[in-house]
Amino acid sequence: MSPLTLGALYGIVTIIVMFSGMPIAFALGVVATSFMYFFMPNSSLDTVTQNVYEEIASVTLLSIPLFILKGAAIGKSPAGRDLYAAIHAWLNKIPGGLGIANVFACALFAAMAGSSPATCSAIGSAGIPEMRRRGYSPGFAAGIIAAGGTLGILLPPSITMILYAVASEQSLGRLFLAGVGPGVLLVILFAGYAVYRARKEYRIAHEIYQQGGVKSAYLDDEHFTFAQKVEMLPRVLPFLILLIGVMIALYGGFATPAETAGLGALLAIVLIAVVYRMWRPRDLMPYLNSTIKESCMLLLIIGMSLLYSYVMSYLHISQSAAEWVVGLHLSKWLLLTVILLMVIVLGFFLPPVSIILMTAPIILPPLREAGFDLIWFGVVMSVVMEMGLIHPPVGLNLFVIKNIAPDIPLSDVIKGTLPFLLLMVFAIILLCIFPGIVTGLPDLLMGAR
Repeated sequence: MSPLTLGALYGIVTIIVMFSGMPIAFALGVVATSFMYFFMPNSSLDTVTQNVYEEIASVTLLSIPLFILKGAAIGKSPAGRDLYAAIHAWLNKIPGGLGIANVFACALFAAMAGSSPATCSAIGSAGIPEMRRRGYSPGFAAGIIAAGGTLGILLPPSITMILYAVASEQSLGRLFLAGVGPGVLLVILFAGYAVYRARKEYRIAHEIYQQGGVKSAYLDDEHFTFAQKVEMLPRVLPFLILLIGVMIALYGGFATPAETAGLGALLAIVLIAVVYRMWRPRDLMPYLNSTIKESCMLLLIIGMSLLYSYVMSYLHISQSAAEWVVGLHLSKWLLLTVILLMVIVLGFFLPPVSIILMTAPIILPPLREAGFDLIWFGVVMSVVMEMGLIHPPVGLNLFVIKNIAPDIPLSDVIKGTLPFLLLMVFAIILLCIFPGIVTGLPDLLMGAR
């Protein structure tokens, strides 16, 4: 059986097993070990545990549970609510300021927590009720939070980028820096749309009121004194200082990613204890339990995905598929378009972690051959995978929003995210036209490669 035929069989069996409802980690493990049994030497089965252990026994991967602990400590505390309240107070006089406040709060919280679901939950639990109280339509309110939460896999420290750095053998520090420019770009685009949409809804509400209709909460004027604004800062500033300190330690070369993650997790726990008096065992258990559950789930998926990729490599599936793609002699940009469309389709069914580890052996060699910068591609791929978090059927952020705002129909949540999906597509086009948005900051701070 040729490698390409074997690869087609491998893919078909994977799809069948995944659609059976089996958890992703176990589905990948079952498919990999089954093909090891039928198509590889019998002795290879004796090395399954050794292969999985060796693949995840990485110093770089050590940073994942530590960053998760840092994010859980911040996410399970009132830090997200306080961050949102402070930004809202300072921006409330700007047209659409409440929407902008939610976008900025999502961006800052994502940079501190490194988790998209945690960002949606922490900011959305405060932001969605407040926006609805102020007259924002439910779908618009849900869309802002769902889209803002996706920044968790783009802004450092991003767990998704850690895995891409491992899979592509690229510099993690450079990859983190490369995500900053596109992250800021998306924040600007999201905030701009929030202003446009809020002004439109305000105008409609005003016209209805002028015609004798019910006065919308949009038309109420909320005022914060300067003293009230300043009063909100002491609880927010320590976490912003933590964020800046972690970045300086990482990019200044003072600590490795794993050391930075450990320091960030420790300081986050200390800040939670000092600022919110959450130091008793009953206070610590929620985010310790959350860290253990999420880390175990993620590392199990990583281990099985890497085993899955190992089998592909051993059976020459990935090499043959890469050679086949190169042999098509597609133009540079057509090749990129095809690969990104494939990533979008995979995003219908798989989380970003699995997409990266399963596709890297196939798509990275042709991209390298075509002359693409793999750091640049990693960021573009992350933006595409952000889209997967807010489009059905497996858009994780959609279900997080549905959980914190169960009275908003899922159809309204999906409609609310569609404009943000279009903005992400626009951002990808801009990154292709102006690659310096991605590569400029790492080249400036770490030197051109």
